[in-house]
Amino acid sequence: MVKLRLQRFGTTKKPFYRVVAADARKTRDGRYLEIVGVYDPTKQPAFVEINGELAKKWLHAGAQPTDTVKSLFKKTGIMSEFLSEKNNK
Repeated sequence: MVKLRLQRFGTTKKPFYRVVAADARKTRDGRYLEIVGVYDPTKQPAFVEINGELAKKWLHAGAQPTDTVKSLFKKTGIMSEFLSEKNNK
């Protein structure tokens, strides 16, 4: 099973994350299949950059986003686009 989740980078107290598609059995910072975007919560406002086409490709393929990634997708509008495409089919 493939999950869309965050992969932590940065130093202590200064994290930033990559949004990646990874096998659910791999560790949090282990191997991933593809980088989907970047999330930096330390910036004001938080910096979110996600490749919408890649995200929708993985969602159509059955990848399950974690709760945090799902909320990032909702903020950027990717979830609403995905759901409208899915309902139109």
